Amino acid sequence: MNKLSIGIILFSIATLGSCKNTTDTNAATVVNDQEIAEYSQKMNAWFEEQFQIELADSPMMQTYLGVKTKDYGSWDDISTQREVADLEKTKQRLSYLKDSVDVAKLNDETLLSYTLLKQDLENEIEDFEYRFYTYPVNQMHGMQAEIPAFLINMHRIADSTDAKAYISRLNKIEGLFNQLVENLKIREKNGILLPKFVYTKVLGDSKNIITGKPFDNSKEESTLLTDFRTKLETLKLDKQKEDAYLKEAKKALVSSVKPAYQKLIAMLEDQQQRATTDDGAWKFPKGEAFYNTALKRTTTTNMTAKEIHELGLKEVARIHSEMKDIMKQVDFKGTLQDFFKFMKEDKKFYYANTEEGKKAYLDEATALINTMKGRLDELFITKPKADIVVKAVEPFREKSAGKAFYQRGTPDGSRPGTYYANLYDMEAMPKYQMEALAYHEGIPGHHMQISIAQELEDIPKFRKFGGYTAYIEGWGLYNEYLPKEIGMYSDPYSDFGRLAMELWRACRLVVDTGIHAKKWTREQGIKYYTENTPNAESDAIKMVERHIVMPSQATAYKIGMNKILQLRKMSKEQLGEQFDIREFHDVVLTNGALPLNVLEQLVKDWIDTTLASNTKEEDA
Repeated sequence: MNKLSIGIILFSIATLGSCKNTTDTNAATVVNDQEIAEYSQKMNAWFEEQFQIELADSPMMQTYLGVKTKDYGSWDDISTQREVADLEKTKQRLSYLKDSVDVAKLNDETLLSYTLLKQDLENEIEDFEYRFYTYPVNQMHGMQAEIPAFLINMHRIADSTDAKAYISRLNKIEGLFNQLVENLKIREKNGILLPKFVYTKVLGDSKNIITGKPFDNSKEESTLLTDFRTKLETLKLDKQKEDAYLKEAKKALVSSVKPAYQKLIAMLEDQQQRATTDDGAWKFPKGEAFYNTALKRTTTTNMTAKEIHELGLKEVARIHSEMKDIMKQVDFKGTLQDFFKFMKEDKKFYYANTEEGKKAYLDEATALINTMKGRLDELFITKPKADIVVKAVEPFREKSAGKAFYQRGTPDGSRPGTYYANLYDMEAMPKYQMEALAYHEGIPGHHMQISIAQELEDIPKFRKFGGYTAYIEGWGLYNEYLPKEIGMYSDPYSDFGRLAMELWRACRLVVDTGIHAKKWTREQGIKYYTENTPNAESDAIKMVERHIVMPSQATAYKIGMNKILQLRKMSKEQLGEQFDIREFHDVVLTNGALPLNVLEQLVKDWIDTTLASNTKEEDA
């Protein structure tokens, strides 16, 4: 079972062969179809039971999925005691799968679920020794920003009960942060301290949350009070009742939220004095082993750090060559670096850093996604039912957050998926990258993959809501390229932007392994990006800092994209005129997220089935 938790999740690798279930016809007992169907149904009922146990233990996941229970006003338990209890549950589940399940009685789909879950559980047990090798507070997905973001974006208020649950969560932030502070202290005892640069960013986020009314005498309200007030006003309560709820919320903010953040700030300021500028995972106890494991989990391959580094260098060289072809198209005279400088500095490529400019960016991003919606039938059979919206990253976290990201909607569609664009620095969001970003985060990228997985009816929920980073991000990057094949990127500068985005991901292979395996400094990583890409220096800084706090994660994109393109090429070569890109995409999308080698096996099975089917038609 994928662990439902906050922070960086090291997704599972499944070193599997074919998941086809074949019964040994020479065996004494032959399993009939009815027995397989009944046994598989029982197995799927067990999968559902285990998922519901996990869901019941995670009030936050319930809210992510749009499920309201008695726990709507609570937070997850993030204590080390809970981690130990979770490990015991994991061991019990694995023991059941190994000792009590007869795999010969499972149909193919259920056998795939069984094999994926078994490997997930084995990996979770193996990874337990690295449970402290993460940064619970960081500039990317740290709890100091994610908790208020959760209240703002996830906690919906449809009635008075929901309003009370919001206030309850405010009151319980102090208890949650007490666990967080304890977890950070345990990490320090185990030799894990935040990198020095992270403290300034996390402290800034934390202080922003407790700024404004009712925390101080500012004219402006705090972010959380404004959110609660705005949601409360939609209920149209009588004035007396609304004022009573606002009074309770203000009390919770002052008596729980403020001391929670003050305690976190004090602890971080203390730790900051002992932090170092050694940024790579190599600095950890067992750092090399941890990073090698992280690469396996992220890429779902056995590629070494050296192999990934070399692949990155090769891809950078290839993309540079394609960029030079675009320079010829637009008749630019000079070197590639001169062209980078031109693309960075020419004002025509940027919206103004004003409210009007930011609105224009969001409007254009929405238009790009809407245009792409109208072309989906050319490429896809299965399409998501859920809608998508485009938003700017909220001011309280925009300074430290990433360039762009996707937030899944609810399975029932009550909350749409969201493409977040970070408009804090408009010079880091050039117009020529808008198409690629919108296709990656929105349609046909993350929104399609994640929404379709959630909407599937014939796979267990742990597969609907789980994930493998190389598959998810590989799909996103693949879909920056896919629209080009149907005539998008008609402007050569936008096509350059697409290549620039792919180049960025190729550089990630070089820099992530450089920092964590080759002991590159933060400055070396930033220099590599600024010398080899047209991106703003602020982009390079954020990216390198992301590498540092999320070891291996950024290697997933290019490796995943390359695998999908490789599988598509193989399919075209073997199927010839029988190849249908819509059917290929259905194979990729309608099984939920998968390890890359399992995806490869499913594609091979589809090729064999298609060839066999057409052979039968010819014989007939």
